[in-house]
Amino acid sequence: MRRAVDDSRSQMSPRMKPWIAAIHAYVPGKSRADDGRELLKLSANENPLGTSPLALAARAAAKAPSLYPDPDSAELRAAIGRVHGIDPARVVCGTGSDELLNLAAQAFAGPGDEVLFPRYSFAVYDIAARRCGAQPVEARDADYGADVDALLACVNERTRVVFIANPNNPTGSFLPAAELARLHAGLPGDVLLVIDQAYAEYVDPADDDGGLALAAAHENVLVTRTFSKIYGLAGERIGWGTGTPHLVDALNRIRGPFNVTATGQSTAAAALEDQAFVTASREHNREVRARFVAALEALGNHGLRPLPSQANFVLVLFEGALSAETALRGLAERGFAVRHLPGQGLPQGLRITIGTAEHMDVIADSLARMAEGSA
Repeated sequence: MRRAVDDSRSQMSPRMKPWIAAIHAYVPGKSRADDGRELLKLSANENPLGTSPLALAARAAAKAPSLYPDPDSAELRAAIGRVHGIDPARVVCGTGSDELLNLAAQAFAGPGDEVLFPRYSFAVYDIAARRCGAQPVEARDADYGADVDALLACVNERTRVVFIANPNNPTGSFLPAAELARLHAGLPGDVLLVIDQAYAEYVDPADDDGGLALAAAHENVLVTRTFSKIYGLAGERIGWGTGTPHLVDALNRIRGPFNVTATGQSTAAAALEDQAFVTASREHNREVRARFVAALEALGNHGLRPLPSQANFVLVLFEGALSAETALRGLAERGFAVRHLPGQGLPQGLRITIGTAEHMDVIADSLARMAEGSA
């Protein structure tokens, strides 16, 4: 016999779990001004050189969209393995590395657990922790960068996952190999260290942080990477991760069954074959970033401080008369969208993607004029 519906419950609506209600939705970089004008987008760390011609050709030749993609991304995983010297069985692909970051927290943390990361980290880490009911914990920073000792001091019996972005977003800071190894060595074996290397290809190969080697050698290290940044495939949403078989198996159990599109798989595989494009993008970024930073450092007496960056952006702190909000509006008036970060505890900061040399010269000149006008 069917039970009568409680009248009080019939008047209610479904309620979110409290840990979901506590999430502040991710806010992407803007591409339009408040008045609707389209701006040159330097707010999302996209590659100003675009996409490899090989990748574009593969995208144009993609199979019909009526067919499901390979659920295992076998061709793409094989290509990743060839470029990085990794057994493809130790590679898992995702809808951007964001999916894999969320899956890592979901697989290894839950209610009553803690997920640890440095202050001023990628906003997705907090979301990934709360999404699975875990408690996000921020360790203090060292001048806007990760502090290994502070992270280790926060580890306790409830810690299940530690996220570290290297280089870090949004600050651009970088942990060298010795410090990353020290962080790992200080963690209990049942704590998963997730090394988010979304910007790793922008780092000089001689300064490799050793993350892939840690993932190959230890049971509790997962490295994630993306095709959204240096490969210029942000619109395709493709990421990958690597770790020991049990970590890859855990993520494969809960990822979407067809999570990477057929176009995305073939395009990313082709992009990997064009390492000359990657090198050119890295060199362009290094040269233009250095020139931009030098121009801003000349404005130090006006309170502008560009933080050291190993990524394809610079976080500029406004510590003088010119505020970040005023600079944001001024750059929008000149046609540029950059990233203001009050939601990440950085109301005094603008994260500015490295674009073309011409664009960065205009931005540096604009900031100089605004700073001098505010003095």
